[in-house]
Amino acid sequence: MDKTRVLIIDDEQLARDMIRTYLEADDSIEIIGECSNGFDGFKQINELRPDLVFLDVMMPKLTGFEMLELLEEPPVIIFSTAYDEYAIKAFEANAADYLLKPYAQSRFNEALDKARKRLTSNKTDDLKPEQSIAKMERPEMLSRIAVRTGSKIDIISVDKIRYLEAMDDYVKLHTSVGAFLKQNTMKYFETHLPEEDFLRIHRSYIVKVREIARLEPMGKDTHVAILHDKTELQVSRSGYGRLREVLGF
Repeated sequence: MDKTRVLIIDDEQLARDMIRTYLEADDSIEIIGECSNGFDGFKQINELRPDLVFLDVMMPKLTGFEMLELLEEPPVIIFSTAYDEYAIKAFEANAADYLLKPYAQSRFNEALDKARKRLTSNKTDDLKPEQSIAKMERPEMLSRIAVRTGSKIDIISVDKIRYLEAMDDYVKLHTSVGAFLKQNTMKYFETHLPEEDFLRIHRSYIVKVREIARLEPMGKDTHVAILHDKTELQVSRSGYGRLREVLGF
C-alpha cells in the first residue's frame, strides 16, 4: 500500500514539531518536507507534489490562502491555525478539515481520517453546512492579491489597482506599478473588492471610482469614463446608473 505523502507548512517550529510527532505515529504516512512560509510552501508543493498538506493561515511572504490561489492543482489541505475566524473561508477553499491550535492527537487523527477519505474518493465532498452559511454572509474583502507570472510571485496591494478588465478566463489588473493577469472571474472581484472604492461599470470593467476624471456620452444611452491618465473605459447603461448613485449627479 502506498504511503500518504505529507508536507507541513507553518511558520512556528513548535507547531511543525507537533504535527510531525503526531504523523510519525502512523506507519502509513511519509513526511516529505516542511516549510516555514507560504512562498517556500508554494515551491515545495510544485516540486514534491504531496498528497496532503498541513497548512497554517497567517505566515510570512504569503498567507495560506494566497498560496492556494496560486496553485493550479492544490493537494488535499488540512488547515492548522490559531485563528478561528478563517474556518468558513477554509471550507470555501474545499479544505478537508480545520484544526484550531492547540489540539489533541484524537482531533488530529479525526482530521487525518477525513483527508484519507478525500484522497480515496478523489472527488469533492457535498457542500458542508459551513459552506452554505458562507454563501449567505458577506465575503471577506481583499486587501492584497497574489499574482503569479512564470516563477515570479507579486503581491499587489488593492490600493494600487486603478481598474480591472475581463480577459477571457483571466482578469487583468491595471495598477500604478504595471498590469498583471489573475485567473479568476470579474464576479469574484466585484464581490471581494471594497464596494466603497470599486464599481462595476461594464461587464468588462471594474474601476476605482476616484480614478474617474469625467464621464462623456458615447452614442445613444452609452457613456465612456475618462480616467485621470486619459484611459477610456466603456460604461454600460446599468453601470452609468450605479455611477450616478455613487457620485450623486
